[in-house]
This record gives sequence, C-alpha cells and structure tokens, in this order.
Amino acid sequence: MNGRSAHAVLPGSLRSSLGPIAALAALVVLALGVLYAGDGEPGRVDRWVVRPTADSVRPPWRNVALALDFLGEPVGAALLLVAGVTGCLLLRRPRSAVLVVVGTGLTVGAATLLKSVVGRTIHGADNLSYPSGHTAFATALALVAALLATGRTGLARTAGTSLVLIAALAAGASMGWAQVALGAHYPTDALGGWCTALTVVPATAWLIDRTADRWADRRADRSADLTADRSADRIAGPPADPIAGPPADAGRPDHR
Repeated sequence: MNGRSAHAVLPGSLRSSLGPIAALAALVVLALGVLYAGDGEPGRVDRWVVRPTADSVRPPWRNVALALDFLGEPVGAALLLVAGVTGCLLLRRPRSAVLVVVGTGLTVGAATLLKSVVGRTIHGADNLSYPSGHTAFATALALVAALLATGRTGLARTAGTSLVLIAALAAGASMGWAQVALGAHYPTDALGGWCTALTVVPATAWLIDRTADRWADRRADRSADLTADRSADRIAGPPADPIAGPPADAGRPDHR
C-alpha cells in the first residue's frame, strides 16, 4: 500500500461503488425537491408513514428524540465535530480530520441552500423543512467515520460499501426519526437530508484526496529538484574566487 492509498479518505475500493450511489442520491434529492416545492402539507408518503405533530412521542422516547435533536443543534454539533477532528488527528489521519469539517459543513450548507430554493414548509411559512439539515449532518458524520474505518481496516469493495451504507442508514434513520417525532420535519424531509449527505460527502472526499495528492506531488518534485541541484553543485566544486584568482600552482609545469 503506497502513501496515497494509506491516507486516502475515499478508499480506492469504494470509488467505483460510491460514485453511482452518490449520483442516485442526487437524483432523489432533486426529484423530491421538485415534487414538494412550495408545499406546506405532508405528501402521500409522509401521511403513510406518520403525520408529524408536536406530540408524536411521549416520554421516555421523547427524551431520546430530544437528545438526538441536540446533537444536530449548534452546540451539540460543535462537540461532535471537535471529537471527530480530535479522533482523526490521534489516529494520524489529517485528511479525515479535514473531511469531518469540510464534508459536514458542505452537507449542511447544501441542505440550507436547498431549503431556500425548494421552499417547502412545516407548521407555518417561516419553517422551511426540505431537506432536513439535522439528518444530513448526522449522516455526513457517520459517513466520515465509516470511510475512515474502511480505509484503516482495508475492507474490500463489498464489505466496505456495506459498512458505509449501514452506518449512514443507522445515523440517518435515528436522526430522521427524532425530527419526525418532534414534528420538525416530514419523513420525506429526512430522506432528502440523508440523500444530500450521500451526495456531498463522497464527492468532497474525492476532492480532498485529489487536492492532497497534487500538493504531495508538487512537494516531491521540488524536493527532487533541490536534491539534483545540490548534487550538481558538489560535482562542479566550489566556484573560483574572482579576486584571489586561480590557485597559486595553476599553470606551472609539472617537473615530476
């Protein structure tokens, strides 16, 4: 295993499988966004799952939902990000640490932008709902952790893809349930947030690897050039002193 593959945040074994999955997820996000654009009521799928209300769950499950919801709020999310970055740095995976911040940030940013574009609301015109940013964040963080685990353990394509999808499904389903149970989102909002993370994180991981590899190549080229210059200087010897002139015995005949 070379240096690139050892530290890649998107393992080579997963590139061929996560690419089509990310493309399919993007189509789902787009289709749901078009379908529910400007709506303020649950759709047929939402009503089939559950009709979100403010009291969908009772204690103790409501406490569980509130705890999960806190992890998607600014304070809870910041704590998770700090823990994630710290863990990656302790494992000496700086690229993964970058993905924790950039991947989740772009995912939440994409979800926020889509909310404004789609304009779907819940419980009033001021509450934009599609896609669920909480679900997108939780799924993105789980994807980063699963990619890191796959890379460190060297899992093959099938096993690695299964691990990534299971982790994303577990995190997305848990946070999505909490959002629906608390009446903050429709079920299709949670699906949209899940698919948003599946679209953004693999693409971001690929970009991080590509950028880091280019920087590594440039550093290697500069180091090689510097080594070559030093070798050439040693072969040529020290330059002549223009004031002192050539050595004293230069030009004398050899009488030996």
